[in-house]
Amino acid sequence: MSDEQRPIIIKRIKKISGGAHGGAWKVAYADFVTAMMAFFLLLWLLGSTSEEQKEGLSEYFTPTTASTNSPSGAGDILSGMSINDGGVSAAVTAPMPEQITIQKEEVEIEAGSDESSLENAIANREQDAFEDMASELNLSIQDNAELSVLSDQVLIDVTEDGMRIQIVDQDNREMFRNDTAELYEYAQKMITHVAEKVGELPNRISIRGHTDSNPYRPNASYTNWELSSDRANAARRVMRNSGVSPDRFAEITGKASTEPLLPDRPDRPENRRITILVIREAPTLPSNL
Repeated sequence: MSDEQRPIIIKRIKKISGGAHGGAWKVAYADFVTAMMAFFLLLWLLGSTSEEQKEGLSEYFTPTTASTNSPSGAGDILSGMSINDGGVSAAVTAPMPEQITIQKEEVEIEAGSDESSLENAIANREQDAFEDMASELNLSIQDNAELSVLSDQVLIDVTEDGMRIQIVDQDNREMFRNDTAELYEYAQKMITHVAEKVGELPNRISIRGHTDSNPYRPNASYTNWELSSDRANAARRVMRNSGVSPDRFAEITGKASTEPLLPDRPDRPENRRITILVIREAPTLPSNL
């Protein structure tokens, strides 16, 4: 075959620029980042607005109401924007004095509510501490072989003033030697035991001494007033030596026979007693709350 009859073959190589390393993925990635940014902006907007403001936004963008009426909730968020034919542009607007006053009142109401809740929580916790301590003290006296014989002479209750512990006399067993402020050894051990338990609480303590209505001694200058005060101080000294800090004592008072335990029988020995009151403290709130 001659050279003129040979077929001419033309090879065309199709080049694909970039291949796997082209730039198309960058466009997709940019779209993804933009969508994520819009998503996080939406989450931030939902988290930083109240329910009222969300409802206002919803009503604002409703076609039937968006053109004329802007609810108060939407106005708070959109007060810094103005809508033009070309889109949304930023605008600086100052809040009205009425709005500032209303917001301040709302904050004060919320702060007052928080303060009340905190006071209630502190009061409830203190009440629980008193009740737990009263039960624990009763059980500890019952479990102590030496003190259990005096358990019927110890009255423990929780009042509106605090946790009250009364150690009373009986016909056959007195706390103090007759007409003196000298404690018997078993009474001193009981007050020591009470002090060890009461010392676990941070509250202040009041101690009152009481006598019966029988006069101290005829024609004596030393009366039931002095006797009840001295007995209250004797109980304070025992508690102080048992580890109760001196600044815990709020008052030491002698009441003589003015507050009998048995008003119908003021001459009964049960009226002679020592009252130890763990004072209920008023809640103290931080000044910057």
